[in-house]
This record gives sequence, C-alpha cells and structure tokens, in this order.
Amino acid sequence: MSMLLTPLKDIPLIEPGDDLVKVITRSLELTEIDLADDDVIILAQKIVSKTEGRLVNLAIVTPSRRAEELAEKTEKDPRLIELVLQESSEVLRYRPGVIIVEHKLGFVCANAGIDHSNVQGAGEAFDDWVLLLPIDPDRSAEILRIRLEEISEKRLGVIIIDSHGRAWRLGTVGVAIGISGLPGVVDLCGEKDLFDYELRATQVGAADELAAAASLVMGQAAEKTPVVHARGFPYKFRDANLGELLRPKDQDLFR
Repeated sequence: MSMLLTPLKDIPLIEPGDDLVKVITRSLELTEIDLADDDVIILAQKIVSKTEGRLVNLAIVTPSRRAEELAEKTEKDPRLIELVLQESSEVLRYRPGVIIVEHKLGFVCANAGIDHSNVQGAGEAFDDWVLLLPIDPDRSAEILRIRLEEISEKRLGVIIIDSHGRAWRLGTVGVAIGISGLPGVVDLCGEKDLFDYELRATQVGAADELAAAASLVMGQAAEKTPVVHARGFPYKFRDANLGELLRPKDQDLFR
C-alpha cells in the first residue's frame, strides 16, 4: 500500500466570495494532476472560511461582562474572548494564555478555532481581523465535492482540516473538521491480526490520519499550499460526517 500527497501549485491569496472549485481546478491543471476515482482533496480551513466571509474585525466587537472576566483570567483581548464565547457551547478550561472550549460544531479546541495568523483585512484596523471557522464544514465539504465530481466525472472525497492541540500530548496536528465522501472512522472490529487474533476494539480515525499527513505537506507558516491532493486512501469510500469522529461526552475522561 502506498499513498501520494501532492500540494497544489499557485493557489492565490483567497478573498471572500472566491470560487474555490475554480481555484482548485486551475491548480490541478498547473500541477498536472488528472482526478481519478477515490482521490481526495484536502483543504485548509482558512481558505474555506475566507470564501464564506467568516472574517471579523475586533474593532466592531463589544465584549460582554463574562468576556471581560475571562479576558482578565486568560490575559487575552476581551473582544477575542467575546467571539470565542459566541462560537462555543461551553467553556471547559482556562488559564493565562489558554482558553479551551467545546465549539458549537461539537469538538473541543482552543479559542473556538478563531485564528489571527495569515489573516489580514482592509481598513485602518487591518491588524485586528480574525477568522472564524466555517458555519457548517461538512456542508462546505459536500458542496465542493459535488461540484468537483460533476466537473471531473470521478468519485471523490473532500476533507476540510484545521490544526488542533491534544489534551495528552504537546504540539498541534491536522484534524478533520469537515468530511464528505469518505469515512471519518473505520471500524476494524472483527478483522484478524497477523496471529489470527480477532480485533475487538480497533477503530481507525482515518480522516484525521489523512488530515495530519496533509498538514505536514501544507506547512503552518508562509508556504501558501492550502490544498493537497491525495491518491491511495486505503479505505472504502462512503457517506460520512464529522459527528462520527467526536467522542461522546460520557466517554470523555478529560472533561
């Protein structure tokens, strides 16, 4: 088994309203890739959020009393904390420099996924722009997949990824926050290992594994490679969504 991941060439700086399908199609041609059945397109969350107009200028944000209190405890901008609260269903942990929440999309992350790196807007307060996650990343991935399939006449998968930390290890890794056309989790229970032992509790976070691999190819700084083409995904394609990757609260020992 082998897998090939290729960053797409010459992706321009994305602006609100840009057509990502046209951008991807052009870049596939420049990279000399013809789409085939079971190929996967992996996109960085930032470019999806930008096309969907999820940019917010902190200058127009009025922090609530709760945001002011948390800002003092976390030593963060109260306007940013206000956006974090608006994007979250629950604040789980905080200390100076860190606030961990359950995002409205259901996963746990820092700062509700709100990002300032590689984000720039217009106007006098151009340094105050931040970027929120897509409202519905699964839907965003589905729309992109359907359009790319119509153009290519191939069966495809699409993943939207973001960088998340983990409760038990240092460093961020790429994870899927939106999935369409391929599995999030693959259940291997019932399969046999090398010694004919039947697996009883083996579930593979396949979409997250691919997201982490693509994140390595994308980079985290000024690489300008927010789209990756993957060929050789080893599991059967099917309909899926982010929900199957999220651990139920009653099984979450870190809450």
